[in-house]
Amino acid sequence: MLWQLAVSRIGNWPLPANTFTVARMLKTKGYVTGAFGKWGLGYIDSEGDPNLQGFDEFYGYNCQTLAHNYYPDHLWYNHEKILLPENDNSKTGVYSADLIHKAALDFLEVNKGKHFFLFYPTTIPHAELSAKDEYMKMFRGKFIPEKSFKGVDNGPKFRLGPYASQPEAHAAFAAMVKELDDYVGELLNKLKELGLEENTIVIFASDNGPHIEGGADPDYFNSNGKLRGYKRDMYEGGIRTPMLVRWPGKVMQGSKSDHISAFWDILPTFAEIAGAEIPKDIDGISFLPALLGKNQKQHKYLYWEFHEQGGKVAVRMGNWKAVKLNIDKTPQGETELYDLSKDIGETNNLAKSNPEIVKKMEVLMKQAHKPSKVFPFVNEVASP
Repeated sequence: MLWQLAVSRIGNWPLPANTFTVARMLKTKGYVTGAFGKWGLGYIDSEGDPNLQGFDEFYGYNCQTLAHNYYPDHLWYNHEKILLPENDNSKTGVYSADLIHKAALDFLEVNKGKHFFLFYPTTIPHAELSAKDEYMKMFRGKFIPEKSFKGVDNGPKFRLGPYASQPEAHAAFAAMVKELDDYVGELLNKLKELGLEENTIVIFASDNGPHIEGGADPDYFNSNGKLRGYKRDMYEGGIRTPMLVRWPGKVMQGSKSDHISAFWDILPTFAEIAGAEIPKDIDGISFLPALLGKNQKQHKYLYWEFHEQGGKVAVRMGNWKAVKLNIDKTPQGETELYDLSKDIGETNNLAKSNPEIVKKMEVLMKQAHKPSKVFPFVNEVASP
């Protein structure tokens, strides 16, 4: 019944009420917090509502599914549903990413005299390839041969999740990347204009590897380079993502770090920067020392799991990477093993020649996995 309730409301499975989010943590140190873009962690008035999870201000999509489309009939400002009649009846009057971007810039302007945390989960480029014509004109005909995608352009599911058609997928992808680049530039210029450039940390990161939905063509653009796999894969192409940090006077311009980190390290890192208490018994490790060029504590291992496509898990320990697929059907099936120091493309499975390493990795997989009634693997559901 709880699942039926969650999906019947616009939004996704809500975060529990007692979740200690980054926003909540920063508010304990006096930060004003804002989120602009996509929130898929609880529909309005649920316990996962962004305003109940530490964000003073939210503007954007409150549903992962609806965020697939760029000309929606509404967005949300806190608890207010903002109707967009310019997009009624298949019209393309207002591009959602522009509205979200303006709200983020306004947040900076309003809170320029305060400590602030701006979370900007942008929706571009995402699975639907849809760019404004002024950007399409920049790239039309420049990425030949073009790729065409046939999507949903009318009917009861129109703009409710399924992606729109795009006859110029290559140009559209390039156009969306260009627009995102312009957005980032405008944010940096706004910080400079407001005199905040020297004491604001800017972090730019991707949440997953490139996807292959909606007409996207990462192979054409060589988006993954030598990495194997795409979004939803446990191989490096699915989970290894870029992160850029700009912190004048602290992070040396042009410097790089080979520290292996993960998104669950963000909370303890921000806590250390803000002087907040770091919660006990968490998986994350602050990577502030790495940013400052100091001695950095390392993870003993990193663990990932994915509950679609048959169930998948992966573990990284040092240079060793283990991947296990089809867990729903064969939970005791083969474990693949790769040495990332010599094989970043994960092409040479070394499991048979390193049985002891495989055993260690399988033990780590069992230790790290936390059974969930909400998101179980199929074999866990079948177990008594």
